[in-house]
Amino acid sequence: MDFNVDTIVSTSVAALIVIALAIFLRIKLTSGVPNGVQLFFETITVQMRDQVESAIGLRVAPFVLPLAVTLFTFILLSNWLSVLPVQYGEGELVSPPASDVNFVYALALFVFVFYQGAGIKRRGIGGHFKALLKGHTGWGPMVLINVIEEIAKPLSLSLRLFGNMFAGGVMIAVITLFPVWISWGPNAIWKMFDLFVGAIQAFIFSLLTVLYFSQSMALEHENH
Repeated sequence: MDFNVDTIVSTSVAALIVIALAIFLRIKLTSGVPNGVQLFFETITVQMRDQVESAIGLRVAPFVLPLAVTLFTFILLSNWLSVLPVQYGEGELVSPPASDVNFVYALALFVFVFYQGAGIKRRGIGGHFKALLKGHTGWGPMVLINVIEEIAKPLSLSLRLFGNMFAGGVMIAVITLFPVWISWGPNAIWKMFDLFVGAIQAFIFSLLTVLYFSQSMALEHENH
């Protein structure tokens, strides 16, 4: 068994930052003029709350909102660690954890188990697996397609994030092949682009998590 030390360190750093921000937010929480941290979390929470309300309903699944906000913040900080304005050798000083496929698989597996469990709790074991097999196409030969679609959800959720962040690391490695007096320009431009990509990918991961919970917990007689 191999251990990717870079992934372990960067993941731990991102997790500690998220926890530190949460503690700081709780201590400095105010109903008046918000500080920067509170404003950030309020903005993300409002956006995610609208998504959860429209997809599932806060009364049906109130736990999805803090999960989505936490996932977004954690993935965002993990992605932005690579934007540090330094390089090491042939790449970044700190590689984004999402460029390691083990990290994205772990996140997707966690979400997959979580929304399947939520579906079982709301529908019951029989009702949940009946809905999974029936899917959108009904019974018959399409049952196999429905099963493949369900398996593909965590794979697409993880590999989408992995592909974008891994490509960013490859680009940095290519840029370092240029002489130092040239590479600083493309490196700065690409890292700014990485900020945008990292935020978009974090939002997409969180949004798809909300949608998967919605599909897993929906009942046949409901019309959201």
